[in-house]
Amino acid sequence: MRMILLIMGLMVFFASSTVAVEAPIFNELATKICIQNKIDSVAFRILNANKVDKRLVFAYNDEAMKNFMLADKTLTRRRVVIYSNQIEHVSDENELAAFLSREIVKGSLTYQGAFRGWLSAAQMKAAPKKYELLYDKRGIDYMVNAGYNPVAMIVYLNKSGDQKRFALPFSRNKVSKRLAEIYECIYVKYPQYLANNEYLTNPYYQNFLLTSEANRAMFKEKIETNSMKRLKYE
Repeated sequence: MRMILLIMGLMVFFASSTVAVEAPIFNELATKICIQNKIDSVAFRILNANKVDKRLVFAYNDEAMKNFMLADKTLTRRRVVIYSNQIEHVSDENELAAFLSREIVKGSLTYQGAFRGWLSAAQMKAAPKKYELLYDKRGIDYMVNAGYNPVAMIVYLNKSGDQKRFALPFSRNKVSKRLAEIYECIYVKYPQYLANNEYLTNPYYQNFLLTSEANRAMFKEKIETNSMKRLKYE
């Protein structure tokens, strides 16, 4: 009898507690599920459109990414973890595709090379500057193949990428250099997106045009002189 009364008491306690906590917990869970579903939808559209035949999974984490090298599971587990502060600047599906395309490129490369891709992952970790530009440029191809606007990569990166003073040999590229390389890649391979630029009046793209004048002037001279040299963007 005492056990029955205890169980009934616990049921009453949890029933009364649910009224107080159910709404906020449910809303938080619903938000996470909504974000995860959108990430999966865009990511698998990119995977399928580019015929990426290597398995990758995507997981949204509503915590902030604190240490990139420790937090990056893409190179070790082929698991793309999307932290909240990585996509808090995303404004539309094209910008989400820009972020995910780069991660998909990175993840697919871990299947190539010796030791079932272990060596490739180690090289990408050891030389991020070299591979960073590869992720950007191949990511542009992935975006276009999946029907997304590659100019969104400029917009997203201009909003979210920190501009460092120096780009040391084993560190990462300056964001301004990456933006210039992305712009050049789109201009050469997919000029229609710049000729009919949906982002032309976007304030973040306008800011890119303002802050990239020197780099774009270098590129303009390269085009006018039919030069084939690799530009050293700042």
